[in-house]
Amino acid sequence: MKKVGILMGSASDLPVVEKAFDTLREFGVPFEAHVFSAHRTPEEARDFALHARENGFGALICAAGMAAHLAGAAAANTTLPVIGIPCKSSALEGMDALLSTVMMPPGIPVATVAINGARNAALLAVQILAVSDGELAAKLDLDRAAGAEKVLKSDGELNASLKE
Repeated sequence: MKKVGILMGSASDLPVVEKAFDTLREFGVPFEAHVFSAHRTPEEARDFALHARENGFGALICAAGMAAHLAGAAAANTTLPVIGIPCKSSALEGMDALLSTVMMPPGIPVATVAINGARNAALLAVQILAVSDGELAAKLDLDRAAGAEKVLKSDGELNASLKE
């Protein structure tokens, strides 16, 4: 199975990104994580992305706040799918990171999830890997069914409470 590479622009992004770690573990997807900054460690970030495919990665997740150029910098150096997680900061509540992550030039796509949307980033990475992995696809189907069951249970509980 291919691995997922996770890059954080700063160690301060860890509380957000831990949800991606948990989700990947839940699906049994191997991953590797690093703190590389598009601005402060550009060579390391570039090298990781440039060699990601040959190092066994199938998708990259990049989390960053504020200027949030990490996902774009990674995407510029690989043709693997790159998923950006814009992280909320105190300055503009994450809108700056969202716009920096989503507004990529033609030819360098970055899939972007919601601000602090690490679980969805991991799920998207799992979906990408599941295109060629039936076992992983089956796990995704079970996860979706469990989510639907949870909502329907909540609906039943709500309606039962309204009848009391």
